[in-house]
Amino acid sequence: MDRIERKKTRAVQVGNVTIGGDAPIVIQSMTNTRTEDTGATLEQINCLVEAGCELVRVAVPDMAAAKALGKLVRQSPVPLIADIHFDPALAYRSMENGASKIRINPGNIGGREKLSELARQAESFKVPIRIGVNAGSLERRLLKKYGEASAAALVESALGYLELLEATGFSDLVVSLKASDVFTAISAYRLFSEKSRYPLHLGVTGAGPLEAGTIKGAVGIGTLLAEGIGDTVRVSLTASPVEEVRVARRIIQSLGLRGFEPELISCPTCGRCEVDLVTLVAEVENILRLYSAPLKIAVMGCVVNGPGEAREADLGISAGKKQGILFRHGKVIKTVKLDNLLDTLKEELDSLLSEQQGKQEERE
Repeated sequence: MDRIERKKTRAVQVGNVTIGGDAPIVIQSMTNTRTEDTGATLEQINCLVEAGCELVRVAVPDMAAAKALGKLVRQSPVPLIADIHFDPALAYRSMENGASKIRINPGNIGGREKLSELARQAESFKVPIRIGVNAGSLERRLLKKYGEASAAALVESALGYLELLEATGFSDLVVSLKASDVFTAISAYRLFSEKSRYPLHLGVTGAGPLEAGTIKGAVGIGTLLAEGIGDTVRVSLTASPVEEVRVARRIIQSLGLRGFEPELISCPTCGRCEVDLVTLVAEVENILRLYSAPLKIAVMGCVVNGPGEAREADLGISAGKKQGILFRHGKVIKTVKLDNLLDTLKEELDSLLSEQQGKQEERE
């Protein structure tokens, strides 16, 4: 099976998490609570981590939020990123309080001198910075030059800020080039990856509600990851941030870049189905939530063609009107009554995982 060859980038350390280099693609999201409400914010951080989030960003719009960051850092199970706009003093206080990374939009941080001073402060704290260039807040000179927030304009903006920061001796940097237009975002990241080895934070900004945002994020982020571009991702959704994490994991796993959980393969319904396939798939999905092994599990609605169509699955079921079959890699291993099909699937899944664990222990 062909594998994606990822483009080599610099490694940047964010707390105990590495972005870039040879590190796996990192999943991150952002809380939507008031940061100074440390109870609610910590609860959401824990929910995100439980869902598989590895870095969490929190908004720091004022000094109250910056001060609260200290308590959050002490109790968070993952490194925290401070999201800063307009006021560099908030970044300084966030670093003092233990932020593992600072995200800024360099266009609104107060000018070149303040940006340079921020880099010097970050160097002293050994805290990396993400340069977050955004199509919605591009410099006027670039809008005038290009006539729009084009991919070339986004990249020129990012490279200009990187040059300014590098002049201070600071290079612990991650870059994002976000746009709400999917093709603009893809083009900007492609162009930047040709010109620089800084690690890239992928995202499509303002993607929208759950369904629309998932599609835009999957197309934009998935296209780039398939080309080997990208080191960390955030799927932007107007929904619970936990959904951002779930979608990100599925995008990454679907490309074979990391394995997190069982992958459910199911056929579209058709006139051959003799069972309520939609309900059956939902029931299997609930069972698989209990497992974390990256197996492929198939649920097919046709006993005749199901095993062949899902030959790549580690384990699968096909259901008929009165009975169903259980198969491994396309070969039928059991025929059972329909009422027992789900229990049999779970038993066989437990058996398969036990076998794999035994083989792993033998190799070790």
